[in-house]
Amino acid sequence: MARPRRTHPPSGIFLGIEGGGTRSSVRLEDEKGTVLTDFASGPAVLALMSDRDLQWRLREIANRLPVAPTAIGIGLAGVRTPADADRLRRAASRVWPMIPCVATNDLETALASFPDAKKPTTRILILSGTGSCCFGRTAAGHTAKVGGRGHIIGDRASACDIGRRALRAVMADLDHHGRMGTLGTAILNTLMFNEPEQLIPWSVNATKTEIAKLAVTVFTIAQKGDRLAKTLLSDSADMLAEDAIACAQKLRKDAPSEALEFVFNGGVLLKNPAFLNAVARRLRAHFPRAKTTPLTVPSVHGAVSLARSGQLATPAPSHCPARARFESLTFPSALSDLTILSASPTEQRNPRSLKLDRMSAEKAVALMLSEDALLPAAIAKEKRSIAGIAIRVAKAFAIGGRLFYVGAGTSGRLGVLDASEIPPTFRAPREQVQGIIAGGRQALWSAVEGAEDDVQAGAASVTHRRVGKKDIVIGIAASGRTPFVWGALHEARRLGAHTVMLCFNPAIRAALKKLTPRQKNWSPHQLIALDLGPEVLTGSTRLKAGTATKLILNLISTLAMVQSGKVISNLMVDLNPSNVKLRDRATRMVAELTGRPTAEVTAALVSSGWVVKSAVSRLSSAGR
Repeated sequence: MARPRRTHPPSGIFLGIEGGGTRSSVRLEDEKGTVLTDFASGPAVLALMSDRDLQWRLREIANRLPVAPTAIGIGLAGVRTPADADRLRRAASRVWPMIPCVATNDLETALASFPDAKKPTTRILILSGTGSCCFGRTAAGHTAKVGGRGHIIGDRASACDIGRRALRAVMADLDHHGRMGTLGTAILNTLMFNEPEQLIPWSVNATKTEIAKLAVTVFTIAQKGDRLAKTLLSDSADMLAEDAIACAQKLRKDAPSEALEFVFNGGVLLKNPAFLNAVARRLRAHFPRAKTTPLTVPSVHGAVSLARSGQLATPAPSHCPARARFESLTFPSALSDLTILSASPTEQRNPRSLKLDRMSAEKAVALMLSEDALLPAAIAKEKRSIAGIAIRVAKAFAIGGRLFYVGAGTSGRLGVLDASEIPPTFRAPREQVQGIIAGGRQALWSAVEGAEDDVQAGAASVTHRRVGKKDIVIGIAASGRTPFVWGALHEARRLGAHTVMLCFNPAIRAALKKLTPRQKNWSPHQLIALDLGPEVLTGSTRLKAGTATKLILNLISTLAMVQSGKVISNLMVDLNPSNVKLRDRATRMVAELTGRPTAEVTAALVSSGWVVKSAVSRLSSAGR
């Protein structure tokens, strides 16, 4: 794609960008408010875009501008955290270097479209378009958010939600009465289907936008008096008002005496005045003095206003109350200092591999194996600590406790891997050993921008898993300086869990000594900080650090299971024989332990549901 034009503009050129799931709106104004250009671009939802996609969208916008901006305001759907805002700001800086940028979400831009109130006012934005949510801000800047979360588990009373509920309602109507009602007939007509059964394959593959378009049909039929359509919209008005009231009540705790104003935005509300009024009536019934106002200008105006003000708008808080509690959690400077990272052996250059790029493949193999051969001796220096952790884990299991691994990148993936192997290997409950990786499921196969730097997300992750006093949490960070991991360990210790940090940076020991007594929750109960020396490929901790991590996690989980009675002799007597190979292994194990012939062993295993220990017990009892 061509680079943006380098036209030098006069001072005071303000660019506003507001992006959502349907399109992005772009507006460029000069310092007098004259519109220099106003156009629409493609959709832009941060959570659904890679860094490359995001940068291409911004470059496409830049190429259409007549002059370059001097300040930018961007609000995109999907910007939920400060880390998201930083990601958006970094992408903008690559397209418009050195240009001030306010990066936030589309909810903030909508609220910023309104002029400042004459007196302190709490404003609640009620948005219902393809998606929906409620977002509010007090005069002092306190915020609250209710709803959203996408069309599968959220977006109540959005166009998509109305369309989806309409499909279910008309099919139930068909089942109950043997024919399609007025609304069902209208939906068939809208989609050009001849019979109701054609809705089944369509609904399975229909996009969010396609389902949302059915809301137009629901509103049209409701205006003609159809009872089913009117009931659907009445229920939607109840939902939207309910969410807005909940949002307002959260903010009233911070500003009980402020004036209250509800602002309506989105096509479902603005294009259907009767529906808007129905929601407004429900709100005024709860807050008689509240003002209800439709947004009369496109919310991209708010993006321009943010660019003019230069104020850094705080992204809407996380949906989750647990996450919101950690917004003020600050990573201690003693641990966040980048000199800790530079001191890590994993960041140093290995003198043995300085000519790695010129080595033959055979010599490189020998070098890498010789480096890996150093690991057992290094790990053995911590054998007492590792054994103690394994015993502690077994004791935790005995009282209903759980083991959690927390990591980012390779460390997180190895934790998830070890946790995933416990149920089939030892027939243990899936929840007994759990892996938590920064960025969640997507991070298992691709990098999630900024995930490992989010200390608040780490803290929230253990809260969501309901970590408590019976549990053990092991943080894994090769460099020892992963904010996500430290956030998880901090909150786990605060909740009473036993905490362990596993890293390969001895400098962490000195850093922990710098913590103050008030920062004790940042200090894990146990620290394993091995020095494995530099990696063959500088900084690539998927090599020696990754191998050492796998070995240590294997030691802890395996020995904990041995201590828990999951092993007889050296046999995995609690494995889950879920395939031919494992059933054959189970048969041989029972035969070895009981001395019975294969036919009897197989019969005992079948009758015991292929539970090896039960089969052994059954045959041993029969032999007495």
